[in-house]
Amino acid sequence: MNIVVDARGMLCPLPVLRLRKVLLGAPVGARVTLLATDAMAAVDVPHFCAEGGHRLLDRRDLADGVHEFVVERGLSAPLAASGLTPKDI
Repeated sequence: MNIVVDARGMLCPLPVLRLRKVLLGAPVGARVTLLATDAMAAVDVPHFCAEGGHRLLDRRDLADGVHEFVVERGLSAPLAASGLTPKDI
């Protein structure tokens, strides 16, 4: 499954919110590619992955200021969406 989230032209926090929505609807292990032009995505996406239990597999800069992130959906995505952490359970 190759899912692409095109968030070019969107400002923080919209790229991460779009990524989150797609990951929540994807099966565990699915890979999602995020395309973003907002410079804050370089900070926001790794932080979101670490907090949400996802894996940032790759990050690279493409032409025209586009940042590409490849994220693998982790097990704890529903917990992250609810605001709960494993310590809360």
